[in-house]
Amino acid sequence: MKKKHQIIYMLLASLLSLSAKAQVQRLSLDSVLSRITFNPSLISFDQKINAEDAYVAGAKSLEAPKISAGQYQTNYQPKPYAGWFMIYGEQTFTNPAKLRAKEAYLKGVSKVTVEDKNYLKNQLIAQARLSYYDRVVLEKKLTLLQSTQGLLEYMLKDANIKLTYGKEKLNNIYKAKADLYQLDNIREQLNNEIRQKNILLNTLMNRDKQTEFMIDTTVTIMEYELTITDTARLVSSRSDIKGISRSIELQQLNADAEYSKRKPDFGIQAAHMIGLGNTPSQYTLMGVITIPIVPWASKEYKANLKGIRFEQEALAQKKADLLNQAEGQLAGLKAEISSKKRQLTNYRQNIIPAQQNSYKTALQAYEQNTGDLPSVLNGIKDLQAAKMEQLDRLQELLQLQIAYQRENEQY
Repeated sequence: MKKKHQIIYMLLASLLSLSAKAQVQRLSLDSVLSRITFNPSLISFDQKINAEDAYVAGAKSLEAPKISAGQYQTNYQPKPYAGWFMIYGEQTFTNPAKLRAKEAYLKGVSKVTVEDKNYLKNQLIAQARLSYYDRVVLEKKLTLLQSTQGLLEYMLKDANIKLTYGKEKLNNIYKAKADLYQLDNIREQLNNEIRQKNILLNTLMNRDKQTEFMIDTTVTIMEYELTITDTARLVSSRSDIKGISRSIELQQLNADAEYSKRKPDFGIQAAHMIGLGNTPSQYTLMGVITIPIVPWASKEYKANLKGIRFEQEALAQKKADLLNQAEGQLAGLKAEISSKKRQLTNYRQNIIPAQQNSYKTALQAYEQNTGDLPSVLNGIKDLQAAKMEQLDRLQELLQLQIAYQRENEQY
């Protein structure tokens, strides 16, 4: 009866394990990238943009009116009692050109922030791509380890058979076992790196950090080395360059706002004075106009305009520098991509086939009792090392592709 219960528990445990595996979600790269929009850093930019747009609503507001009331020119002596009780009001009307210039400037602020957000989004997407493709390569390495384990287990089984007939040495058996156990350490290291990539991707997607998911291990190799760098496209696509262009435009709007300060403001002053005693009632009604072009008042906005021109020139030089750096980066990346592709071709066409032939030759000699087990084991290790190096070159090529996409801001 006890044995029957144990069998039932084992079956239930197996079913639960299968159910858990079935529930593991598979995420494509596009699915991961679409979830980057939930990253808190991008959401904070959205709120900042909303705040800057909200400020525009108050751009055309006028100064608050001023109202005062009290005695005016009233005698200290009670007799003869004379003077006025005055109610005074004043309203300043800012020049409409100033208000329009201020509104245009405030509208331009959020455009710079939008490009700052796009720049960060591009960096996060590149980081997600990098982690995703790193995991793709790690998965391929795990598959390679499984293949190597199969070869070692086969050789160990064959060697044990030969050992029973005295055709193999015990120390060679132990060497084969050590090589097999060494794969466990490599596998543990690869699994740990996969867990780290999962945590990073979940962090970028703003999900529970321990959520497990499967990936699509399909890899697409692009021919970026054959493309021609389009300067106009870089200017129109890269958010950091567009951000500088928006900053230059914003400085121009700031200059317009400063220049509008030369225009006068208007105001009206009105007062009603109620006479005290025998004093007759009176009133005052006056118009007010400012004169901002006088030298002692115009000095500030003239200095500001001069400073803004220098700011625009500095931004223009920074834009040219970024464009120059981007062109240099893309040229260097295309050269590196070509080199990595040639290396991968060499691995595929020459190095891997030569290592496979070396292993097969050693295996054939061992099966014919003309070779030894260490030679076969070395052949397996050399073949695995060559395939691992091939995957390392593939990883480097994918990293270069991601760097190229980041420089071109290709989502």
